[in-house]
Amino acid sequence: MTAIQCSWLIAGCGFCVGFLSTFYLASSVMKVREPHVQEASWKYKNIEIPTISNNDHLSKDLSRKVRVLCWIMTAPANLDTRTIHLKYSWTRHCNIALFMSSVTNESFPTIGLGTKEGRDQLYRKTIRAFQIVHKHYYEKADWFLRADDDTYIVVENLRWMLSNYTPDQPVYFGKRFKPFAEQGYMSGGAGFVLSKEALNRFVEGFQKENCTHTTSLEDIGLGQCMEKMGVIAGDSRDTEQRETFHPFTPDYHIKEGFDKSFWYWRYSYYPIVEASSLMIISKMYGFETLQKLLSFFSPFY
Repeated sequence: MTAIQCSWLIAGCGFCVGFLSTFYLASSVMKVREPHVQEASWKYKNIEIPTISNNDHLSKDLSRKVRVLCWIMTAPANLDTRTIHLKYSWTRHCNIALFMSSVTNESFPTIGLGTKEGRDQLYRKTIRAFQIVHKHYYEKADWFLRADDDTYIVVENLRWMLSNYTPDQPVYFGKRFKPFAEQGYMSGGAGFVLSKEALNRFVEGFQKENCTHTTSLEDIGLGQCMEKMGVIAGDSRDTEQRETFHPFTPDYHIKEGFDKSFWYWRYSYYPIVEASSLMIISKMYGFETLQKLLSFFSPFY
């Protein structure tokens, strides 16, 4: 056998070993990641969406101690292009997952809010959604997350942050902006989470007419209502003072910083630290396949 033939034989053997090792590893990972239905699921009009079981002990412990209901703001036109990817990715890690739309879709399923669609309807949808959650799920969760259908949430990181608080505290968290309310408000695009007491006060605010639909700008309207009802705008930054909720797509945080003329500098409640937290909670994803990629590579998932 010539030297060239020996080289090709060695290379071929190496390729085969590498291929088989990769195949075995991928198969093992896929087996571990296969979704399993567990008891944590939501029911609305006898329709269930299962959540995913997780073998990680810390994750399981957090899931029991910090019960998070996630509801997603969506629309009929987005179900097959956006929302479907949330249904089979991060929302499975919530204790309860609900999808809110203007109309009911029993096959997806979505909960119909009886509103019109459009950006001018966002606050009406949010008010109605929280009223439904308060009526049907108040005792089934401790924290209540609202997110758009183009947002990615690392639920375990959220639970880790929330574990430092109790649901009877009137507090809510998100990416905090400073105009339009004395204590600021939480950006709708980054998602925000209410404690049980914060949810109770928000719904009570409309029942007692302390809060009204004063603006179509959902996040500002909600922030102003929270302030009136004595709900604290919480600080969700990590120990290095880095933001964990992000209202932009990942490329904004990967490239070198924000231009100083960008409105984000004026709106951000806290000084901007141009580094991403290792305990990131939310990002707008911008394209659907990133949902699945982030779920696959997240250490908790």
